[in-house]
Amino acid sequence: MTFSVAVAGASGYAGGELLRILSGHAEFEVRTVTAHTNAGAALAELHPHLRSLAHLTLAETTPATLAGHDVVFLALPHGASGAITAQLPNDVLVIDCGADHRLDKPADWAAYYGGEYYGAWTYGMPELLVSPISTSSITTSKQRDALATATRIAAPGCNASAVTLALAPAVASGLVEPTDLSAVLAVGPSGAGKSLRVDLLGAELMGSANPYAVGGVHRHTPEIVQNLRKGMGLDTSAGADYSTGAKSLIEPVEIGGLSTSSTGGQSLIEPVEISEVSTSSTDGGSTGESSTDAAVTISMTPVLVPMARGILATCSATLKPGVTLADVRAAYEAAYGDEQFVQLLPQGSFPRTADTLGANTCLIGLTIDPNVGRLVVVSALDNLVKGTAGAAVQCANIALGLPEGMGLSVDGVAP
Repeated sequence: MTFSVAVAGASGYAGGELLRILSGHAEFEVRTVTAHTNAGAALAELHPHLRSLAHLTLAETTPATLAGHDVVFLALPHGASGAITAQLPNDVLVIDCGADHRLDKPADWAAYYGGEYYGAWTYGMPELLVSPISTSSITTSKQRDALATATRIAAPGCNASAVTLALAPAVASGLVEPTDLSAVLAVGPSGAGKSLRVDLLGAELMGSANPYAVGGVHRHTPEIVQNLRKGMGLDTSAGADYSTGAKSLIEPVEIGGLSTSSTGGQSLIEPVEISEVSTSSTDGGSTGESSTDAAVTISMTPVLVPMARGILATCSATLKPGVTLADVRAAYEAAYGDEQFVQLLPQGSFPRTADTLGANTCLIGLTIDPNVGRLVVVSALDNLVKGTAGAAVQCANIALGLPEGMGLSVDGVAP
């Protein structure tokens, strides 16, 4: 059976990557592509590399245009999907690559995004641990089961994917202190889209590394905390309010984890207002919950680097007393040993972003720093594939009962 597909936001990088993957998928036929300011243009003008789809013309993004397809993929700025998806028939499989339906808690949405909250959908990370794991058993519960019956799926954020997949086995197995997590990410600018801005000019990017969203205000932070809490078996719609870390963000943001403006243009660094920021979140004191409610806290710092695409996340956590490297590797093998797209590298090996370009893979290397008693995990992925479009197609495959890896590759492009 061939499924008819519409892609909204097809003129951008995420939309273009969706189309590249879908064009080689045996069971999907792309019939409609839509855009906003680029409506009416030939798709080939925006994506000249997509020769097999050069016959398509970008239509206006409306519910009427998207209805009538078996599958709809949305690659729109945050806040733009909710109103559209609310008008689509329930029997249409809809996968949103934006942030509108990722967060379980309205308070987190209000603090990190703002605007109307449209509710959480089934989260689109099949490999996500959703219950604690034991290193003595390979039996794990994952998000994949929920996706098998879903008709509304929220694809994960790219930075959230890199950090979650890096830390989830350690947190879910109880090998690290979940209130002492950190992540520093090197990210490429393709997540910021095609907007013509000074901070995205080659002269500004080349030869420089630029931190952004420093100090706990990156919009993927509550998503990561939500994911790691699921692996601990905790209710993600209750408990500690992670929104205390960022009271308001000015002029929105993000598809692929970097900032976007409300007009559809995108910027890497938007001004942030912070008031009443608590410094005691590690013990739950800022919100009045118990330490069990607080459960997970992380300090995350993304750094823009001059590579077109890719994320390299270096994550660390304090080990609990007596935990060995063998214990850690056993947990990660239990979590990912049978996964096609999340792969643990041999001990002593660490991933490079170059090895994931064009592939739907997240590669992971880990070690222990005995001098400070910390676990160090390095993950790499292509922000446009496993971080966005590839994850969306992977979830669509599961929801439709197709082979999970159909149309997706584990092989990157080199050099």
